[in-house]
Amino acid sequence: MTSTSQSKLHASIEHYFPYSNVRQYQDLFVNAIFEAVKDRRHILIEGSNGLGKTVSALSACLPVAKEHDLQIVYAAKTHRQHERVIEELTAISRRQSVSGLYVRGRTEMCLHPFIIRHAPDAISAMEICELLKIRNQCQFYESIERRNERFSELRKHIASHPYAATEVREVCRAEGFCPYELVKKALTGVDVVALSYMYVFDPTVRGAFLKHLDKPMDKVMLVIDEAHNLPETAVGIASDSLTAFAVRQAQLEAEGFRCDVADFASKFRALIERTSARAEKESYISPQSLIEDLTKATDMGDPQAFLEEMHETGSLIKQQLLTQGKYPRSYTHRVAEFLLRWLETSGDVAYTHVLSRYVSKAGPPSSRLEVVALDPSKVTEPVFSSVYCSLSMSGTLQPLESYVKMTGLPISTVCQAVPSPFPREHILCLVCSGVTTAMEQRTPQMYNRIIKRLTEVVHNTPANVGIFTAPYEVLEKLLDAGIENSLEKPLLYEQRGMKSRENEHLIGRFKSYAKRGGAVLLGVQGGRSSEGADYPGDQMNSVAIVGVPYAEPTPKVNAQIKYYERCFPGHGREYGYVISALKKAAQAAGRPIRTLEDRGVIIFLDYRFATQYCQQYLPLWIRRGIKTLPDQDNALKNELARFYGSKKDYE
Repeated sequence: MTSTSQSKLHASIEHYFPYSNVRQYQDLFVNAIFEAVKDRRHILIEGSNGLGKTVSALSACLPVAKEHDLQIVYAAKTHRQHERVIEELTAISRRQSVSGLYVRGRTEMCLHPFIIRHAPDAISAMEICELLKIRNQCQFYESIERRNERFSELRKHIASHPYAATEVREVCRAEGFCPYELVKKALTGVDVVALSYMYVFDPTVRGAFLKHLDKPMDKVMLVIDEAHNLPETAVGIASDSLTAFAVRQAQLEAEGFRCDVADFASKFRALIERTSARAEKESYISPQSLIEDLTKATDMGDPQAFLEEMHETGSLIKQQLLTQGKYPRSYTHRVAEFLLRWLETSGDVAYTHVLSRYVSKAGPPSSRLEVVALDPSKVTEPVFSSVYCSLSMSGTLQPLESYVKMTGLPISTVCQAVPSPFPREHILCLVCSGVTTAMEQRTPQMYNRIIKRLTEVVHNTPANVGIFTAPYEVLEKLLDAGIENSLEKPLLYEQRGMKSRENEHLIGRFKSYAKRGGAVLLGVQGGRSSEGADYPGDQMNSVAIVGVPYAEPTPKVNAQIKYYERCFPGHGREYGYVISALKKAAQAAGRPIRTLEDRGVIIFLDYRFATQYCQQYLPLWIRRGIKTLPDQDNALKNELARFYGSKKDYE
């Protein structure tokens, strides 16, 4: 590992940095963060894998947080990232007294069998939990009052050390206490709280979380890991959808509970079906026209008043279901909630409204209405403007100025990109000419040519190979074209609608081949396999990026481009279309390069990656040594042989 003297770190950081060596450029990274947060400024910083971003962020933020009585809220997307925070805090705690908690949702923490069986989402878990507590039917909650002294001892202990959520849960299982209540009580005074984006950026969840945190937002130092995910997450938080199936269930539910909204739900469903019959796969729907048509069809009078009353009816149904010991889902409540959101956003240019047709899991075609948010800053800016300061970091953030504008960070935000510590000889980046997944060129001949190039990659890579395509359509066309029969190694591939556990099992199987000849993982850019997993060492030697993952030009995508063009003239297509695609490609490209000892080859199978236009959106560590190959057989084979050695060398 490349290292430098630790003396390059600021003296305040040295008290917390737990390792004897500092990686190349890590001092630039950690010092830049410290100087920014010390001056109470927001910082947006790009640093590649292998730089040690987590420990750098903690070591830079902790001295400032301690001095000013701040709490560090560390927001990340995946459980592994949260666990990494606790691991690094544990290392730091050997030098300085620090504490930290990794917070997970009630559904993941709860030990009560009824909630485990019947509450798949946070809201239902909360409602069931409250009812069980009122009825004195939760032994884990009841034991807190009975054994309060022991509970207080555990709270103090957990609040003074780094603890992961799973560790707290196991302690509580042994002691008979509620893990969620213990975490809530322990949050006050903890130095670092690691959690998902939702706790910080979802307004409803944030309100409840801050009550437990016992700190106002201006006493919070916010760290956002893998910050390239934030804009898409923010848009998802502000968006909503409603299926025709849910409306049908609302009708049946209202009939069963003898509510007077059954007729409304029936006519609403008929309106959706009529509109869907004459619509494209995805069509823009005038929000005002839909409400007008619905008002005429149902005689509901004042839409706002009617829907608020329907919403209250749904709440009563949920309470009755809870009383009966049943899962408290109300479709009446859901329909009213969605239509109130539809009304609220109908005159806002930061939203678009669409009707989508799709094939349901059961098989028959169905449709859904969607309220689509277009502006992530509507969700993120209120948070950034209220915290003490923030650190946003990732390996794929460039262009940094665009990110600042899209998320509503202050114009005074410090923007910096730190060089990669990876030795150049450890990474080979190639672009293949003569192949593309551009829409008009997706022909059988092109897919055969792509398979030919992929075969060269697989046959000349020592162990595992990752292949990440633009959309699922390309993945499926490669399968149809016979890619599996062309490879010498087992092929494992993602499928549409694959559940999280199924995907984890797929990745586990793929990794298991690393020491027994290798395998090929076929997935999509922007999917779980290409962003949520790491493949160090032989778990992925080479990765092939098949196509630029530009989104299909649907009404939603076009609305996004138009909105950004309105906000940032001349940059609509860039902000609303190009940047997100190239970030997905860059994330997928970085999967094999996770530690400084890794060696890997990145192959871009699309001539568009050779253009300056595309390359400007790729991280510097990728584009600094990228090489374009001619459209010739064996060009890839020769490059791979030079990098890995001949096939005999590794067989």
